[in-house]
Amino acid sequence: MAIKITDDCISCDACISECPNNAIYEPDQEWSYSEGTKLDGTVTLKSNGEEVDAGEEFEAKSDEFYFIITDKCTECQGFHDEPQCAAVCPTDACVPDEDFEETEDQLLAKKAWLHGE
Repeated sequence: MAIKITDDCISCDACISECPNNAIYEPDQEWSYSEGTKLDGTVTLKSNGEEVDAGEEFEAKSDEFYFIITDKCTECQGFHDEPQCAAVCPTDACVPDEDFEETEDQLLAKKAWLHGE
């Protein structure tokens, strides 16, 4: 499953540099699927089959806490043995998102999709 950031987040910035998929954003920051990935043009999201423009800027998902884009989170599969955001979080605010359960194979497929492998 993807990781989410709870309201225990103290916005310490430790998690952002650890994410190999550029899936973590600061509060109130616009984001795109293409940022930090090889996604370009119209792409089909793995989570729901929706087509989106990878370069489109979307509104922040939170104006108070750091947030993770589920469709970009692979739990660090294919990069590390554990989610790095959770490993470095001093408040344990990075937790599994029970609303987005995925198998290891699905997470690795998402990694390949994000990075053009």
